Amino acid sequence: MDSQISRIRSFNRSVTRRIGALSDDFMGRRRPLGESRLLFEIGPDGQQVRRLRARLGLDSGYASRMLQSLETQGLIRVGADPTDKRARVARLTVRGRREVAELDRLSDRSVEAMLGPLTPRQRVRLADAMAEVEQLLNASAVTIAAEPPSSADAHWCVAQYFAELDQRFSGGFDAGHSVGDDIAELTPPAGWLFLAWLYDAPVGCGALRVDRQGFGEIKRVWVAGRARGLGLGRRLLGALEDQARSAGLGRLRLDTNRVLAEAQALYRSSGYAEIARFNDNPYAHHWFEKRLP
Repeated sequence: MDSQISRIRSFNRSVTRRIGALSDDFMGRRRPLGESRLLFEIGPDGQQVRRLRARLGLDSGYASRMLQSLETQGLIRVGADPTDKRARVARLTVRGRREVAELDRLSDRSVEAMLGPLTPRQRVRLADAMAEVEQLLNASAVTIAAEPPSSADAHWCVAQYFAELDQRFSGGFDAGHSVGDDIAELTPPAGWLFLAWLYDAPVGCGALRVDRQGFGEIKRVWVAGRARGLGLGRRLLGALEDQARSAGLGRLRLDTNRVLAEAQALYRSSGYAEIARFNDNPYAHHWFEKRLP
């Protein structure tokens, strides 16, 4: 790992030097990169301050100082969120919108200058390499943790999961006909719901239910489309297995639909063996089991 750390640190130094991250006049606009990045994140529709802090990994004091500076410059306004009295929202002013448009123009020019000296083949290689780096950085930024099944984010993930099943199943999907989907069954110690987070947004979920017969049942493993390819399905499954071990469960079971080929591949490659039907789920065509070491 020492060699990998050294190479990544070298890459970081090259990037910060090439994009001018250390300059106090990023893109010649007489403000540091951090403030410019904050303007981009606020966007045309505004953004809650707490989400800005989470998305950019800023502590409260530093974020407040940058927001105050941008407000003093007349680029943003910070006020109460009409939909949440406990939150504050930052919004671009007219001048702030013009500034973001100018930053976009200058950013495009900067990228053109970066690509200019390269051959067409090198440009493709650089763009492809940067896309892969971005994907891996996103994968490393994902966190997985238990979540109360009654939370708004938990409801959102499960609703997205059900909506995808309804779209993919030939006859649609009715959650009322599914087996073991009572939210109370996912409240410890009867069960657990885990969410995957990419910065400030939930991008996946997975559930573990303790069956009355003494085994654990894996349910609701889902990853948002924008986060696929990051290995989150396997990480969610691993988190559920770790929870099962902590709960003293030595055997896990699950079922899946025949159209979910990627789910079947994940389970088989994770050590799950196909078994006979063990429930009455009308949407299931394959049943799997794994004994935990």
